[in-house]
Amino acid sequence: MRRLLVCGVDEAGKGPLAGPVYAAAVILDSKRRVRGLADSKVLAPERREVLAGRIKERAVAWAVAAASVEEIDRLNIFKAGLLAMQRAVESLNVAPEEVWVDGTHCPELRCRARAIVDGDALHPVISAASILAKTARDALMCELHERYPQYGFERHKGYATPEHLEALARFGPCEIHRRTFRPVRAFFEDNLFGDD
Repeated sequence: MRRLLVCGVDEAGKGPLAGPVYAAAVILDSKRRVRGLADSKVLAPERREVLAGRIKERAVAWAVAAASVEEIDRLNIFKAGLLAMQRAVESLNVAPEEVWVDGTHCPELRCRARAIVDGDALHPVISAASILAKTARDALMCELHERYPQYGFERHKGYATPEHLEALARFGPCEIHRRTFRPVRAFFEDNLFGDD
């Protein structure tokens, strides 16, 4: 019996204060297995990179997409994450019959979709998407570090670490900071109302 063509989807970068949110969609090839797939958060960065290369080499199809900082601020992070997922699935060069999404909600898609809580830890096809989304976003944040070295993006990838919050207080937000996220929004509010 023919196997259902399932696509795994996951996003990376919902929590950071800066940078776009990324999503990946992957259809794995049952004949060309990738060993060691797991939720990207439990893998060392070097291991993620190795696995990302293997996934891209062996998958039936894969795609990575993003929603911009402007879209995050306009729509909210939840909707922007769904938009990135939708874009990733629509960018595949092979149409899936069913999509498995990590989390509790599915983006609007033309095919059947299932939301699976902790899917990135339970299903290799979602783990693969999690790894591609994370490695793509991390690579972008390292590139953005070259443009904005004062924030330390290559180390914390935009998350609200003490180092990042200190840089934010010292230098103020740059154009890739999410203005609707509390620590960034607070900077603008303090400067709007706090200097009477």
